[in-house]
Amino acid sequence: MPNQCARSSPWQSSELEGLARNADPVAGAANSNAVGLASVTKRFPGVVAVDDVSLSFRAGEVHVLLGENGAGKSTIVGMLAGVLQPDSGGLTLAGEPVQLSSPFESLSFGISTVFQHAMLVPTLTVFENLVLGDAWWRRSSRSQMEERIAELQELFGLQVPLDAMTGELSLGEQQQIEIARALLRDCSVLILDEATSMLTPQGVDELGGRMRRLADRGLSIIFITHKLTEAYRFGDRVSVLKLGRLAGEIGKDSLKAASEASAVEDMLRLMFGGEESAATPAPQPDRTAGEVRLAAANLRIDGGSVNMAHSEISLAVRSGEILGIAGIDGNGQKQLAEALAGQRPILAGRLDLDGEDVTDASVGRRRALGLRYLTDDRLDEGSVGMFPVADNTVLKEIGAPPFWSRGIERPARIAEHARDLIKRFAVRTPNEFTPISNLSGGNIQKLLLGRELSGTAKVVVFNKPTYGLDMQNSVDSRRRIRAVANSGIAVLLISTDLDEIIELSDRIAVMDRGRICGVLENNSSAPREMRTRVGRLMVGDAAMEAAA
Repeated sequence: MPNQCARSSPWQSSELEGLARNADPVAGAANSNAVGLASVTKRFPGVVAVDDVSLSFRAGEVHVLLGENGAGKSTIVGMLAGVLQPDSGGLTLAGEPVQLSSPFESLSFGISTVFQHAMLVPTLTVFENLVLGDAWWRRSSRSQMEERIAELQELFGLQVPLDAMTGELSLGEQQQIEIARALLRDCSVLILDEATSMLTPQGVDELGGRMRRLADRGLSIIFITHKLTEAYRFGDRVSVLKLGRLAGEIGKDSLKAASEASAVEDMLRLMFGGEESAATPAPQPDRTAGEVRLAAANLRIDGGSVNMAHSEISLAVRSGEILGIAGIDGNGQKQLAEALAGQRPILAGRLDLDGEDVTDASVGRRRALGLRYLTDDRLDEGSVGMFPVADNTVLKEIGAPPFWSRGIERPARIAEHARDLIKRFAVRTPNEFTPISNLSGGNIQKLLLGRELSGTAKVVVFNKPTYGLDMQNSVDSRRRIRAVANSGIAVLLISTDLDEIIELSDRIAVMDRGRICGVLENNSSAPREMRTRVGRLMVGDAAMEAAA
């Protein structure tokens, strides 16, 4: 079968919409199948990830895939991207059987994928990542790349700092690079796996507009999201997966005719089988804040060669309190979290933990005093993917009793500890010896939370705790955060999800350009008012908020 889209230098097109030049731009294009799955099954040890699923993704449509973590969405994406091979059944392109045995073949057939977790090389610059995989015999043209990036910035508002070191960018910024890299290729199918997870509401709207423009030119968009309102707003069709099987589909005409409320209700019914409580947050109990556990005074933090520096960061978190940190992603939240955890040096100011000066203390010392940190990068930073679940539960306790005795590892004790965490935190895994990378994002998050709460925790810093999680796991994660605070632990919650911040926080601090520009007492009973007040601070309108 001939290539649907020849793999070429990323800047051969004269304009971005040239991405879809090989797709049929006429109105009838939506009736042709660009790519599909025919009775596909994929198994992993102890798990049937995809079970006899048939799907068709049409040219000129935005096709949304919904489902809980572990429902099979990422496995389907992996097969379309050439990373995984089906055990039975097969894939089709333009109605013809095809075998995508490698990512190179997937790209050569015109399928470009933006994965949920960044696939960039952190030690390379953005420019080097964008040209990675280009023809080896031809030197990449910097000037031509700058012209193409200028088109991206003008047409789609993507910020692509070519000379930035990729590893120093936030996850949200890295995601923009991933999207830019996908758009720079001529393709007929674009897969976006949780592409809105790190975007602001405005950024989500902009991405929705981009998808619509590309689909109108005949491109097939496969859009994976956990947000049901996004599925309704941006999707032409919605397919719902549950436990590896296709639970149902909402067709184009039905979706267009339905109101948002009724469409969301239909999606919930397909996802949870009428288990309404699974998508309904538990009421927030009253809490009384106690003594200050973590206090920062006039911190100054080095942002590195690319990230903004921090100055005059002052905050205090009390036992039993949730202090939310809101802000547009990339305004220094991750660097603040790393500085509090001891992973980034504090240049000036003072940090106290339970009354003790820990400004220069190591990560281990802070952990021993009760400070715990859950990173937003649960796969690359929070765990070691090839290690089994059991080993990942003790990564921060290596050499320490009771898991080591006189320098000798105690595997039976580690396995027992892992089984206890698996049971207590309802982690879905075949056993404690399964590589943690085989687990869904929600189950990895539950395991890492259990790891951090082991022992005596006094302060827990959560950095985007529900990033990439489905509705069920997001609700569960929020309930656990409340439970942590209710137990008397001080919680610092960093999130770009305003609804999450407003739902959980007692107070909300807003970061803008490396500073805390305001702290608000939360009124969760008036979420619309709080969104407005927090939004003013997020966009730098502190004067208007002060006058409100």
